Amino acid sequence: MTSTSPPPGLARFNDLEESAARAALHEACASTAWATRLLAARPYATVADLYTAGDAAMAGLTATDLAEAMAGHPPIGRPKPGDPTSAREQRGMAGASEEIKAEMLELNLAYQERFGHVFLICATGRTGEQMRDAVKERLGNAPEQEREIVRVELGKINRIRLARLVEEDRDTS
Repeated sequence: MTSTSPPPGLARFNDLEESAARAALHEACASTAWATRLLAARPYATVADLYTAGDAAMAGLTATDLAEAMAGHPPIGRPKPGDPTSAREQRGMAGASEEIKAEMLELNLAYQERFGHVFLICATGRTGEQMRDAVKERLGNAPEQEREIVRVELGKINRIRLARLVEEDRDTS
């Protein structure tokens, strides 16, 4: 007989007490509305179901919810001290030249002044130069266009973080 139970990491997430699951989801995304939607849909049969729920919740976030989610992200090039997640995700900036880092600081400030929030990009796997080029390009966007780009980038970040959440106790044998 074939087992239809979820993978171990997902089963562990499904079995968490609500407060622990909410805290774990908050680590993935600072939006309360996003976490609440994902909690309401537990238990998940597959990781794909969790991702689908995360994507749907992201698509449904209001401008206020998006602002709350963005507030949980430090500026590119300045990961939160003691936060291994933001340090890991921004690894591409750690290896950037001092010139790129200085330019990124200036661009971050210009972006924040223009749009009222941090520049948000799925930094995983990107170099400092790629992130610099992206912020330069996006500074010219209309605010409504930029909000939707941010929504897409947050969705990418959330998927990476959800994957880590449900795969972290994966059997390595």
